[in-house]
Amino acid sequence: MTVGPTVILHTNATALAMKLLRETHPGLAVHPCESYAGLAASIEGTKAEIVYSVRFDGTERFPRSALLQSPTVKWVSVGGSGTDHLGPWDPEKVTVTNAAGAAADMMAEYALGAMLSFSLNLRNFASHQRARAWVPGSVEPIQGKTLLLLGLGHTGQALARRAKAMGMTTLGVRAEPRPTADVDEVHGVEALPALWGRADFIACCVPLLKATRGLIGAAAFAAMKPSAVLIDVSRGGVVDEAALLSALDAGRIRGAALDVFASEPLPTDHPLWRYENVIVTPHCSSAYAGWEQKALALFADNISRYQRGEKLLNVVDPKRGY
Repeated sequence: MTVGPTVILHTNATALAMKLLRETHPGLAVHPCESYAGLAASIEGTKAEIVYSVRFDGTERFPRSALLQSPTVKWVSVGGSGTDHLGPWDPEKVTVTNAAGAAADMMAEYALGAMLSFSLNLRNFASHQRARAWVPGSVEPIQGKTLLLLGLGHTGQALARRAKAMGMTTLGVRAEPRPTADVDEVHGVEALPALWGRADFIACCVPLLKATRGLIGAAAFAAMKPSAVLIDVSRGGVVDEAALLSALDAGRIRGAALDVFASEPLPTDHPLWRYENVIVTPHCSSAYAGWEQKALALFADNISRYQRGEKLLNVVDPKRGY
């Protein structure tokens, strides 16, 4: 017997999600949709009330209107943490949840790895290795260094824990400042002009909002230490890429580790590819074996809550973006 509500799994690989939901919610009406183009027709044909959606083919092509203009869709469960590709939406008509926290530990390890890569000079040593050149070099500790965390959500807090374990000083910025575990100082965004110059590493972990677009721009780079390293695991658009390029060309910062970009995939002719002191990764800091299972487990739990009429976990406020 079919048990409502009707669910669409909008991912490019629905087998795992189908298997999990059959185990946790036998009888639930679940339909796969593995393309952007087919989502509107799938919703129309099934009269789906819930859509689990992963942004698997870029932001620009994402079928936002198919979800938000549907008369039947009441809940969109985003399989990742970012929801900027959906905004704005009317929370009176549709509820949006995300999987924030499912990949926080992995993203924190990515950021820690980037810091260690720079402090241990690994990219420079790798270039010498390729040339079979024994060139004397040195390494430096991150112990005693200062990390500035932009955003103290799941990822920011996970990174703060690791940074403190490595003996670092942690400075945090969040929209509503309050004491936060493993963060030595917590400030509001208005304090950033005084914080840029204190940081050896800057980790960007904020959602893309109107208030955060271009947050790291020319003024920020001008205020940073020449030895500072930027690590971005947030969303393309938070860092002003033109300002970043200018800073790199002028040697105003040591380098950057970038997992997100204003245009994804990063165009092959983009200048960022050519910098030896820039790590470019394909938006994969949250992609690890097991992330999807965690996101789907949260979704399955929320389906049970939805069926019981209880409050859903990880409901996103469209005004705050998280």
